[in-house]
Order: sequence, then structure tokens, then C-alpha cells
Amino acid sequence: MARILGVDIPRNKVMRVALRSLYGVGNSVALEVLLKAGIDAHKSSNELTEEEANNIRKILETEYLVEGDLRREIGLNIKRLKDLGCYRGIRHRKGLPVRGQRTHTNARTRKGPATAIAGKKSIKQMK
Repeated sequence: MARILGVDIPRNKVMRVALRSLYGVGNSVALEVLLKAGIDAHKSSNELTEEEANNIRKILETEYLVEGDLRREIGLNIKRLKDLGCYRGIRHRKGLPVRGQRTHTNARTRKGPATAIAGKKSIKQMK
């Protein structure tokens, strides 16, 4: 099992799919890296040699922002928005959707699970 940038590449997967397990590496970046390293995109991750793994590692470290560096930069960007107090920063602070989605219904992923309102009971019809 190859280890690239502190992440174990999954076994028995095609290399273009296996590289996507790295944070910040999608389909297009994986194909670009494999092309630059001279590795067949349809090669299995089990067949990867140590030299090929080192080539991939070098290309990712020098040309792309991935894993810890990318996470750090995104975190710093969000912190900057919060410190500025701009609209997006306030939305981040409150844990609400940032990009204009509705919140009257939906938005459960961002807001968390729904909580019942205490003391609210159904009103029975009087006859």
C-alpha cells in the first residue's frame, strides 16, 4: 500500500480513482498528475512501484495545494471572513448556510438536527 502525503492510497483501485482519496485531488487533478508522472491512469494501485509513488508525491507537493496545506488555507480564509464581520463571516459564525440558500425549511445539514420547541402543545377543539 502506497502512502502519499500521509494518506494511504486504497488498494485494488485504478490510480485515477485511488488518488482522489487525497484531500484537494479530484478527477482532473488526478489525471494531470498521472500524466506528468508518466503513469497509466488505468494502472492498479497495487502495481504502483516506490519510484512512481515518489514521482506522484513530488508533483503534488510542488505544483498543487493539497491535504494539510489546503485545509489550513481554507480555515484561515474562513477565520478572516469571521474577523472582518462581513455577511459571509457572520453566516459562518452562526452556523447558517453561507451561499444564499433558504433556511425557513431545509438547511438541516448546516443547522444540525431539528429540536422540538419546549412548551408548545397542540390546541384541542372545544365543543
